[in-house]
Amino acid sequence: MLGTRPFEETRERGDLRDMVGSLLARELPADRALALDREGLFAADAWTALGRAGLLGLGGDEAAGGTGGTVGDAVAVTEEIARVLPGLAVDYVTCGMAMRMLGDGTGTAAAAWLPDIASGEKICSFGMSEPDVGTDLLNLRTSARVEDGRWVLRGQKLWISLAHKAEIAFVLCRTDPPEEGRRSRGLSVIAVPLDQPGVTVNRVHLAGMRAAGTCEIYFDDAVAPLDHLVGERGRGMALLAQTLDVERVLAAGISLGIGRAALDLHVTHLREREAFGGPIGRFQALQHAAADSIADLSASRALVNTAVRTMEEGGPATALTAMAKLVAGESTARIVDRGMRAMAAHGLAEESAMQMYFRDARLQLFSPVSNDMIRNILGESLGLPRSY
Repeated sequence: MLGTRPFEETRERGDLRDMVGSLLARELPADRALALDREGLFAADAWTALGRAGLLGLGGDEAAGGTGGTVGDAVAVTEEIARVLPGLAVDYVTCGMAMRMLGDGTGTAAAAWLPDIASGEKICSFGMSEPDVGTDLLNLRTSARVEDGRWVLRGQKLWISLAHKAEIAFVLCRTDPPEEGRRSRGLSVIAVPLDQPGVTVNRVHLAGMRAAGTCEIYFDDAVAPLDHLVGERGRGMALLAQTLDVERVLAAGISLGIGRAALDLHVTHLREREAFGGPIGRFQALQHAAADSIADLSASRALVNTAVRTMEEGGPATALTAMAKLVAGESTARIVDRGMRAMAAHGLAEESAMQMYFRDARLQLFSPVSNDMIRNILGESLGLPRSY
């Protein structure tokens, strides 16, 4: 019988999924996940368990304290987490980006934090977006200067996941004037300790992804040691660019997890809900909606798998990861909408996970980059003039 679980994966990848599923069933049962989402709380116990299992270190160089593993492994884990609590999957992607950024041989003090982040003992966040800067990061205003042998930062970051629990934030800021014609030069990544007088972290309460812990951060002469520079001074955008393909395909993994979980709920409802003398799943119109959803999910998965395979083989994957992020996000929005329509008030009730998936799927249309910007990138890859 056709199901929503991947059927073409290797045995090892399937075992990894089973392990993550069992871990989350113990640490984050459905009622607990819904409660954390309702209250906007971080799943601390589940995070600790993921760290003990070596799952937070996926993508990190084993020699540096990570767990190793492939991009495909990380996508599978992301999907399984998103099936249970999508907000936690957002935080997991943040950790995955840190693994790749710190494990690239930067040779600075920041690299020494990789083992603690991988184990879950230390939590990190990324400070990139600002109130007036989203996709257009080259116009950011947060700055850092060297004063008395340390970095001093001023500015504000917004839409920052997990900052309220993090010890450090990897902050993209301007440390030097831009070079003529190259605005990306002069931007650096600095690891800033968040527990200090010069830092204020406030929660931002969203309708979706509540458990991710979205925050704003104010830097008012916040300080960081000089060796907290991550990578090369003035080349922060180049450092982050190395992680963008991974970020997009992991974002697609979140969409797959939400879509898969929502479709499972949808189909269960069609089988169990009765009206007019039998299960409503016997009505052709309702069957067709579920059929469209399994087709959407399967097409998205095929594109994600193609992007993952290309990345693992070392091929050019930017267009593929962009398409995977775009298609998975748009498809999942449709899948969850169909499921909500079929379940009606049952799906909108707070006791149903469908309402969580319905809200959380919306973020995937514009995060970590908007799908319209993804379309711009794909248009440029077709040889069309750059539109931004």
